[in-house]
Amino acid sequence: MTRQFPTTAEHLEAAHEMATTGRPTLARLLAEEAADRTDSEEEATRILRDFTGRTLRTER
Repeated sequence: MTRQFPTTAEHLEAAHEMATTGRPTLARLLAEEAADRTDSEEEATRILRDFTGRTLRTER
């Protein structure tokens, strides 16, 4: 059985859904994952700018 991982677009879609339903921290985590999966630093910056919830990540 082949395992398929969510795409950047799927992470962003989920992030928007979480933001819309009042879950800004979860939205931010999904946006961070989407940003990590993009090859463009400019796109990653734009993604993170759109989601201002607090992060739970400890590394950086």
